[in-house]
Amino acid sequence: MEVDILVIGGGISGITAAVEAAETGYNVLIIEKNPYIGGRVVQLTKYFPKMCPPYCGLEIFLKRLKNCKNLKVMTMAEAKKIEGVPGDFKVTVEIKPRYVNENCTACGECEKVCPIERPNDFNFGMDKTKAIYLPHDMAYPPYYVIDDGVCNKCGECVKACKYNAINLDEQKQEITINAKAIIVATGFNPYDARKLDMLGFGKHPDILTNMMFERLASPNGPTKGKIVKSDGTEPKTIAFVQCAGSRDENHLPYCSMICCLASMKHALLVREQIPDSKVYIFYIDIRAYGRYEDFFQRVQKDENIAFIKGKVAKVESRNGKLVVMAEDVESGRRVSQEVDMVVLAVGMQPSTAVNKIEGLEYDDYGFVIEKEGIIPCGVARMPADVASSNRDATGAVLKAIQVVRG
Repeated sequence: MEVDILVIGGGISGITAAVEAAETGYNVLIIEKNPYIGGRVVQLTKYFPKMCPPYCGLEIFLKRLKNCKNLKVMTMAEAKKIEGVPGDFKVTVEIKPRYVNENCTACGECEKVCPIERPNDFNFGMDKTKAIYLPHDMAYPPYYVIDDGVCNKCGECVKACKYNAINLDEQKQEITINAKAIIVATGFNPYDARKLDMLGFGKHPDILTNMMFERLASPNGPTKGKIVKSDGTEPKTIAFVQCAGSRDENHLPYCSMICCLASMKHALLVREQIPDSKVYIFYIDIRAYGRYEDFFQRVQKDENIAFIKGKVAKVESRNGKLVVMAEDVESGRRVSQEVDMVVLAVGMQPSTAVNKIEGLEYDDYGFVIEKEGIIPCGVARMPADVASSNRDATGAVLKAIQVVRG
C-alpha cells in the first residue's frame, strides 16, 4: 500500500490530522491498534470547560472523514517498525484478526448467543461484555469484534449471524506501507495506579482512577451515568487526589497539565448529580492555565467543594470508610478525611513509553521526538488537552505536506 501521509493512531489528534490532510487532497491512511477510532476522547463523559459531551464533536469528525474518498481507516493495525527516509518510508504493520467483516449490521444477534463473558476494557473492567461485542455505542467502524483471548470458537455466533459477517478462521497479517510522511498520534495510557501502593488502588473497589470515574459518570458507562459506590449506593463524600504518581521522580516526573481541570469537572458532575454531597480536592498546585481560570473560579464558588493544599501520603480503609491522610500546607496540620469514594488523578503516560515502535526516537519519558518526515502530535509529543491536541495535529499536517511536496 502506498500513501502520501500515514497517520499512526486514531485518537482525536490522529483523526484531526488525517481529515485535514485528506481535505487538502492528499492520500491518507490512519492505522489504529484498537477495533475503533476515537481514542481516549470517546471514553470521556464531558469536555471542560463547556461541559458538553464528546460524541457531538466526534460525530462531526466522522462525517468529514466519510466524505474523504482519499482517506482510509485500518483498525486492529499496529505499527511495529519504521525504515527509510523522508519521502520514502517503509512501515511494517501487524494486523490482528477482527473475525467480523463489513457485512456486519451491528444487529446484536451474535452477542445474544455468545456463552462467554470478558472484562470490558473500554470501561476499565468495571463491567463485562460477551466475547463478541460492539466496543461502544458510536464505534467506528460500526462492526462487532471478537476477543480471541477468551473466545473458544464455539461457533454459536456464526450460526446466529444472518449476514455471513463472521469468519473464525481469519488470521493475523503483516503488511508493508510506503509513505512519504508520517504523523505519530499514538496518544496516552493512564499511569498504572497499581504502582501507587500507598494510595490503595486495587485494595478497595471504591478507589478509582480519573478515567474510571469518566466511565462511571458516562451515560453509556457501566452504571449508565449514575455515580454510585461498588454497593450501588450514592457516595456522599468524595476525595480527588491530585498528582497521583505525577511530579514524582519515582513515577512520572512531569505534570500532565489536565488532571486538575479534569478533577474540577468531576467535582461539578458529583455536585450536580448528588446535591447533598461534599467534595474534597487534595492538590499540590492548581494548574488552570489561560482561559481555564474562569472554570477554576466557578468550581471554587461551590461551598461544598473544598480545596486542600497538600500531597496525599496514604489512603486506607477503616470501619467501612476510606480515610485520606495528607498534610494541609496552609494550616500546617495533618488531615485524616473520611470519605465514601476516592478518585486518583493519575497522569498521562504516552503509550510509546510502554509500546515502542522501532525506528522512532524518544525522550526520557517515552514521548516521540520529531525528526524530518516523522512528526508527533498530541500526547505522543507532550501532555495536552483536547483543544491543544487538535491545534497540534493541524501543525503536524502542515509539516507533513511540506515533506510530501518535497
